[in-house]
Formats: sequence, structure tokens, C-alpha cells
Amino acid sequence: MAGQVEDEARSFDLAVLAMDVSADAATAHAMFERCVSGRHDEGDPDERVVACHDRSRSRFPDHPPHGEDSPWMSTPPSVGIDPAIMHVSFSFSSDAALRAIEELAARLGCGPGGRGRRRFP
Repeated sequence: MAGQVEDEARSFDLAVLAMDVSADAATAHAMFERCVSGRHDEGDPDERVVACHDRSRSRFPDHPPHGEDSPWMSTPPSVGIDPAIMHVSFSFSSDAALRAIEELAARLGCGPGGRGRRRFP
């Protein structure tokens, strides 16, 4: 098939951010870039993000032995004061993890599925 790369691992980053409902895309991008650059705010981690991180890890373990259906490309998923960033495989095995994380985030009131269900590219 044209354009298809065989045997190459593909992944994407999924960030669950502790943000106000009124946050816009620029604010989300700034928070994400700050977090992945290693610049973290001081303080206690946001309870919503920690809960989403912990529940995701319990449902989809991030410690060996990893099954072939593990959604994680690298482990453990990282959690900071206001984000949880997960490196997710781009595969069928990640679909269940994405749905579960989105549902958890919505229930806990944080992105990507937080109040108002905000998604930013």
C-alpha cells in the first residue's frame, strides 16, 4: 500500500490537563509545552489529574510484563502538578485506553474530556 511504513512504531502524546473550563487552545498549548519542556510549577499535584493517572495505570498496567495489547509506547506515564502525559501507541490496542481515559477525565472534571469536553489539536 502506498505511503504505509511497515514495522515502524507510531505513537502520540495524550495530555490530561487540570484547567479551568474557560481555558482556550493557546492556554492549553502553553501548558503542554511548559510541561514537556521540563519546566514545572511548584505545588501539590492536582487531585483530578493524579486520580486519572492512577486509574488509567491500574486499568492498563504500565509495568512489566507488558502484554501485546498494552497501549503505552513508553512507561510510566508521567504526572506533574497539573498534567498527566501519556505516550500512547497508534494502534487498535489503544482505542480502549483512549475511551477509558477520556471517560475518566470527564468524570473527574479535567481535559481532554473535562467539563465542556474540550479537545485541542
